[in-house]
Amino acid sequence: MAAHPDDETLGVSGLLQRLHARGAEIRLIVATDGEGAFPGSSADERRALGTRRRMELLEALRCQGMGDVEPVWAGLPDSALADHETALTGLVRELSVDSELCLAPWPDDPHPDHRAAGRAAFRAAPLGAYRWSYPIWLWHLGTPDDPGTPWARATQIRLDDGSAAVKAKAIQAFPSQLEPGPRGEDPILTPEILEHFTLGREILFHEPRSVSTPVSRFETLYREPDPWAMDSWYERRKRTIALAALPSERYGVAVEPACGTGALTVKLAARCDRVHAFDPVPAALSAARNRSAHLSTVDFTAGALPGDLKGPTDLVVLSEILYYLSEPDLTATLDRTLETLRPGGQVLAVHWRPQAPDAPHHGQEVHERLRTHPGLRPLVEHREDEFLVDVLTRR
Repeated sequence: MAAHPDDETLGVSGLLQRLHARGAEIRLIVATDGEGAFPGSSADERRALGTRRRMELLEALRCQGMGDVEPVWAGLPDSALADHETALTGLVRELSVDSELCLAPWPDDPHPDHRAAGRAAFRAAPLGAYRWSYPIWLWHLGTPDDPGTPWARATQIRLDDGSAAVKAKAIQAFPSQLEPGPRGEDPILTPEILEHFTLGREILFHEPRSVSTPVSRFETLYREPDPWAMDSWYERRKRTIALAALPSERYGVAVEPACGTGALTVKLAARCDRVHAFDPVPAALSAARNRSAHLSTVDFTAGALPGDLKGPTDLVVLSEILYYLSEPDLTATLDRTLETLRPGGQVLAVHWRPQAPDAPHHGQEVHERLRTHPGLRPLVEHREDEFLVDVLTRR
């Protein structure tokens, strides 16, 4: 998503070059023609500038070896994009159904069109898509050391010399932004501004979702018999390490939210007198019941966090679920976990370490929340590149 022709070149040219070279299909949506760059222009001058900027973008794409990328021109009014945000959101939703990655202007960028384009793009992005924003006018109109700048969510894309040179050439394909305006106005892209986009790096901000991942997302995934490959070596080894981390040989009652197909549930049953497991997806529960049909000490019910977490219990197992919760749901789940635990009860947490595309949080973050919770005391920590295991006890 670009609010104006050239945003994508300035912000993520190097990344787009890399993705394109690896065979990614790129759908470029350009919200406006950028015809309002010089506010004093007449209607005819604005139309001419819009046409010129479209041609400049096509030339810039050719410079970057992406001549096969055909922009989708939304043609919405420059400098008034917020008034057409609903239409833009609908267009993005229609065109991004199968997308795995959404790149759009930073929704807090100082330019109002950039903010509107970012909001529309991330509102419409598919649940399974990674979401990253790129700042443009932050470097010119904003203050990078402002506390509102989300540096904790930032990542840096380093460009090799070849990609940096291609990007520099592509930027020169926008002379309408590099030259004075029709009445002698200062260029939009001055040397001082361009300096930020020619440093051999690109800065992106991760844009996590703010709401809990909907049940419909998991219902879609469970249309496959085994969406998480639970019998793979990775999953089998992770379960073995998680169970080995439990310091007690035996537990009374265990509760396992989001039990999925029951692969971990079956193993827990060998260490617990009773296991209460629940999941909101009927297909997952059906598979879990089939897997544990030989066990009389396991109960499966339909339920979801935080509301269906109940006690009293000796062990709460939180496996690959906490990062799918919104901030309010995560807080409520941690509070309810403490409420359900008997004195001396324990929490077993196991989560994938990287960021899941459809999750508001990542594994590192939710485990840190557990370890620093005032009602919990850490007992066991296990760290690997791909997953985390923590065992904590109620204080």
